[in-house]
Amino acid sequence: MKTHRLHIEYNFGFDVYGLVSSSKDYKLAWILNKLLNLHLIKSEDLCYNRFEKNGMLISNFEYRSENNVVRLLKNKALGSSSLKKPFLLPDIKEYDYVLQINGAMQQLRPQEFFNKLARVPLVQYVKRFDPLTLKFKENLIF
Repeated sequence: MKTHRLHIEYNFGFDVYGLVSSSKDYKLAWILNKLLNLHLIKSEDLCYNRFEKNGMLISNFEYRSENNVVRLLKNKALGSSSLKKPFLLPDIKEYDYVLQINGAMQQLRPQEFFNKLARVPLVQYVKRFDPLTLKFKENLIF
């Protein structure tokens, strides 16, 4: 019998920034809205069921426009999780938040955007990641 395999290619054409911040997610979203002219609003928490009984909830703030989608995601799962690695992206677990940018906003001088993020008072550190280098990049596909 001939075996068939399903190969799926995802589009990872988005920018990913890791943010280190000890502030609450809603406060960080508010300051990003103010300083970057966004309108991040609280969306339904993302539920990941990696295994049958173990799942995790990820806080999700989202801004959608005609040309852009921007998401502010908490990297660590909400509440207590029984998973060994309760992170959205365990390979960058040092970062508290993940900012995902998709659309026309990516074309607007990435270095200038990075500098604006670095000047946010609630953010201690920012780093831009290439999504293709992340081991758990599939967690950012919605």
